[in-house]
Amino acid sequence: MIESTELQAAVFRRLLRHLNEERPDVQNIDLMNLAGFCRNCLADWYREAADERLLDLTREEAREVIYGMPFEEWKARHQKQATPEQLAAFEASQRRAQDHRTHRTDD
Repeated sequence: MIESTELQAAVFRRLLRHLNEERPDVQNIDLMNLAGFCRNCLADWYREAADERLLDLTREEAREVIYGMPFEEWKARHQKQATPEQLAAFEASQRRAQDHRTHRTDD
């Protein structure tokens, strides 16, 4: 039987391929508005996982792993200026997330 870690790694690689090769048109702000995370979050989580394992990895190195290229190159190729509507939706989603965190109770 295949180890769970192998399956998780395969799914993670597929997610990155989907985000970076198949859907580079999906902007990070749209991901944040819909899902509450984006490519930069994935890079931060990747770096945090490295830190937990005492591996030295900078934020830029983690971003390069996630984006498949240096972050500045990704931005030049794919990132567009956020629209006022995207920014408003982002602010609203951040408020909802904060409300959710402050209203959660442990049952």
